[in-house]
Amino acid sequence: MSNRRVFDEWLPMCAAAALVAGVASAAYAQPRTEYTVPRTQYGHPDLQGIWSNAVVTPLQRPAEFGDKAFLTEAEAEEYERRQVASRNRDNRTADRSVDVRNAYNDFWWDSGTNVVATRRTSLIIDPPDGRIPERTPAANQRLAAEPDTRNPDTYLQHTGGPEDLDLMTRCIRINSAGPPMLPSAYNNNYQVVQTESHVLIINEMVHETRIIPLDGRAPLPGNMPHWLGSSRGHWEGDTLVVETTNFMEEATFQGSGANMHLVERFTRIDENILLYEFTVDDPESFAAPWTAQIPSVKTDGLMYEYACHEGNRGLERILRGARARERAEQ
Repeated sequence: MSNRRVFDEWLPMCAAAALVAGVASAAYAQPRTEYTVPRTQYGHPDLQGIWSNAVVTPLQRPAEFGDKAFLTEAEAEEYERRQVASRNRDNRTADRSVDVRNAYNDFWWDSGTNVVATRRTSLIIDPPDGRIPERTPAANQRLAAEPDTRNPDTYLQHTGGPEDLDLMTRCIRINSAGPPMLPSAYNNNYQVVQTESHVLIINEMVHETRIIPLDGRAPLPGNMPHWLGSSRGHWEGDTLVVETTNFMEEATFQGSGANMHLVERFTRIDENILLYEFTVDDPESFAAPWTAQIPSVKTDGLMYEYACHEGNRGLERILRGARARERAEQ
């Protein structure tokens, strides 16, 4: 079943009234009254399966929409059309750097084709302007220090070794893979597996597996950071709540720091919809907490291996190119 069909069937039942009232996010907060959440053999809500969060709705509200929080159906269709067309990697250009960045033809990409079902103009639902709150000077400093991977000269001018390159180029971490998890250009599936005492979230992007205990254990000591942070889960009614701390300083998310407190919520609101919501709380980096919401669609697709390290010739050739440039400039 396509995303569009699922959204079109689910939206009238679950969100139409809220759209009229201008509070569409409330429609996501509760499942349909006639929907009974399935249970695992342990009695917990069954969130298991493979889910896709591929949507074209951006994290932040584009400037073109101003104060407009929701699109009309016609506006949503036009926005989808423009986004799909602009992201078509088969479009050739005279700018060779753009062709290099695209890397593959459009067949290999999976950026999604639809906006979210409520037709929000951003994934961010709080603050109401759909934008990330103002960053602190410390956060801006971290962002300024990150390499501009959109510029090929960033790599050609590289003077260090592989450990000095960004985490994405080194196949260690991609911010969209999370946590928190965001739609990306491809590998948008994630799988949920449950036991009585743990929940596993397996990301197709970077093939990371988060093992989340539900037994009430304390978080790790603050001096033990992890790439994915230290997660602890519990149930609030039918919602799985996951709190994560202990992030690596290098694992910044939109300018966040190592002391980010992340709260994720997973709620099955329909047979084919798993509502994913996350709140970033990091006063050292942002003027206020902020929340985003993504309805993930159940898919019969497969989880593909993300074999980035194997044959990562890009990293090797970046270093070769940089060394060749250095020799030419001597």
